Amino acid sequence: MRIIAELPHPDFKISILNMNQKFIIKIEQGSLEQSYKVPEMDLTDGVNSVFELLDEAFLKTVANRFAEMRNDYKETYFRYNY
Repeated sequence: MRIIAELPHPDFKISILNMNQKFIIKIEQGSLEQSYKVPEMDLTDGVNSVFELLDEAFLKTVANRFAEMRNDYKETYFRYNY
């Protein structure tokens, strides 16, 4: 697995990796991570097509999912510790 691109974003760390004829979109925020695998065959313009997938609507849902993940973790943590 190798990193082929990193995209600047004010809220996330976004890395594009390549492994086994798939692009892996890895999005991190603090200790949380989301990843999406896209077969190279499904894209017409290689890594440039991956950049097109990362539009504002998609990144908004990613941000919402991070908020849900953080809430889920907090709830689990408090059940465990209290």
